Amino acid sequence: MSLNGTQEVAAILLAAGGGRRLGGRPKALLEHRGRLLVEHAVRSLRDGGCARIHVVLGAGAETVRERAALAGCVLVDNPAWADGMGSSLRAGLASLAGTGARAALVSLVDQPGIGPEAVARVLAAYRSPASLASATYHGKRGHPVLFGADHWPGIAEAAVGDQGARAYLRIHADAVTPVECGDVAEPYDIDTEADLTRLR
Repeated sequence: MSLNGTQEVAAILLAAGGGRRLGGRPKALLEHRGRLLVEHAVRSLRDGGCARIHVVLGAGAETVRERAALAGCVLVDNPAWADGMGSSLRAGLASLAGTGARAALVSLVDQPGIGPEAVARVLAAYRSPASLASATYHGKRGHPVLFGADHWPGIAEAAVGDQGARAYLRIHADAVTPVECGDVAEPYDIDTEADLTRLR
């Protein structure tokens, strides 16, 4: 298939977190509805229209490779995952070099309430390598987010610690297309033991 329309957009799933507040359980390996969280997130991206998915692994990467059904995905190792989300975002963006991708749709492994409907809406906001778009939930920005390739160098430079692209998006707020998803998704995170009650 030729690279046109949404085929120009590659998904980056950030799945490297070590679950520090979950007793050191890698988030990718938590289970939800009979599947690992990383499998659930990949299916949401695929069903939402993402044909190319790069999964950034860190904590428990070897176990994730052994246990998770991730056929067709590009697996990206981030040895610096403990430095925070910023390092995983940089690794994911770097992995797109030479692929022909002109934008990246970024999603988080620990947000199982965000499904294919939200992915499809944000994906549809892609126009060109200059695009910037973000899901919003009742007006508050969240994931997934879409970064045209024109923005990758600036995002990579600003992605430090656990900030990810937050600082870059704040500076370029006027250029971000908001995509309301509050009617089709819930942007909760699985961060603490109490959050595990949302998994079933």
